[in-house]
Amino acid sequence: MEAALTLMPQLARPGRLADAAAAREGRGVAASLSDLVGAAQRGDRAAFRAIYDRFVGVVHSVVLARVPPADAADLVQDVFLAAYERLHTLREPAAFPGWILAIARNRASDHRRAPPSGELVEPSVPPVPVAEAREVLAAITALPETYRETLIMRLVEGLTGPEIAEHTGMQPGSVRVHLHRGMRLLRERLGIAVGGDASEEVEP
Repeated sequence: MEAALTLMPQLARPGRLADAAAAREGRGVAASLSDLVGAAQRGDRAAFRAIYDRFVGVVHSVVLARVPPADAADLVQDVFLAAYERLHTLREPAAFPGWILAIARNRASDHRRAPPSGELVEPSVPPVPVAEAREVLAAITALPETYRETLIMRLVEGLTGPEIAEHTGMQPGSVRVHLHRGMRLLRERLGIAVGGDASEEVEP
């Protein structure tokens, strides 16, 4: 189970590394988040694509903390579609991180409350490493909500502590505390010995 912690990126979205590269490249240009949001509100689709590249990882993490992995990708697209349609209602561009994550949490909660579709799908048996990663994910989603999202952002999406803070609006110190405490609780749930500083493995 110790090794499964390193396999968590297998549960990330397809194209995660490309998205991360695009987001890092975008931070190298002069466009601030407020500039991008303002441009997107004026109909600039390229600006909205840049916003998508920056936030798809954290939105996926928020959704994955609440729904099965098989449902997460479609919900992420629903979240961004809703954000695109409602973007004109956002009065303060700097508030975008909290705003889109609230949409993600609401969509995921609605999805969990929705009745099953009635379609019977033959379950497939995932490869062992993926199965183990899903077992770790199940343990994460059983943790208090305070720690779920940040752990998934770090372990699945591969975001650093500063990146999590930047994309969620949290203070860097709060992110570090959440990662440290969440990782310690996760190791206890999985029966993995906790030694030293548990945050060392989840910090950049």
